[in-house]
Amino acid sequence: MRLKSYLFAAFAFAVSACGAHASEWVWGGKLDLTRGVAGIEGAGGGGLATWALITGNETKDGIGGEVSATGVVLPDYTFRSVGAGVGFYDRVEVSYAHQSFDTGSTGAKLGLGKGFTFDQDVVGVKVRVLGDAVYDQDSWTPQISVGAQAKWNDQSAIVHAIGARSAQGVDYYVAATKLLLNANLVLNGTVRLTKADQTGLLGFGGDRDDHYQPEFEGSAGYLLTRRLLVGAEYRTKPNNLGFARESDWADVFAAYAIDKTFSVTLAYADLGDIATFKRQQGLYASLQAGF
Repeated sequence: MRLKSYLFAAFAFAVSACGAHASEWVWGGKLDLTRGVAGIEGAGGGGLATWALITGNETKDGIGGEVSATGVVLPDYTFRSVGAGVGFYDRVEVSYAHQSFDTGSTGAKLGLGKGFTFDQDVVGVKVRVLGDAVYDQDSWTPQISVGAQAKWNDQSAIVHAIGARSAQGVDYYVAATKLLLNANLVLNGTVRLTKADQTGLLGFGGDRDDHYQPEFEGSAGYLLTRRLLVGAEYRTKPNNLGFARESDWADVFAAYAIDKTFSVTLAYADLGDIATFKRQQGLYASLQAGF
């Protein structure tokens, strides 16, 4: 509860700081797709990887935001997420996501009951500390942001039963994003300190390991047109639970900006083995609306 209070205090501070300059706000201004898309944890960036970009269409003179809905259909599970984020002066981002991991008929095979669902809330804060992905074209310095994501899983008894040490936790990360306009390339690398099992959907820590571990998230995208970005992502994950080995995640994606407000992302996602069920590969689809 103390952590939640700190995060919401940070949100209130950002709102009040921006409110003092409300008369100076300038709406919009970013190039298409340079806010990134909405990730599964609500932060701006790629679908599986968090980027250093700040969500929303705002520039340094304004405020912007984004809402999103995401679904991933796998052979034995279904993942859904709805989220929202606010960007202040292209400097600070506050985000929220509600995730649902539906076991469907697989729940009965796991002894949980058909249609058993794990739900998780994620509150995130991100701050740009160095560089500008768009305007620093004459420098090799990337845009660098630091952030934290606090997560609360609603199935405490179940995640403890499978070996997790906690139903809540916090991830910390440093992300670097470089946009090479002359080459039509977007590159990102993120280091995340985490204890999360399946990003927190199965709890935090475990009977095998209960320490923070650095994990890597990488993305590379190519702008085929001003509105169409294609690329791939890879995300490593800790292996804390003894009952089932956890796989790294990967995808190949296409993100299309319909206009300044709406964008859609489609991907083929390979999430490996999840809770003893192998080869969880399927369609990832996300719709975002930003301002």
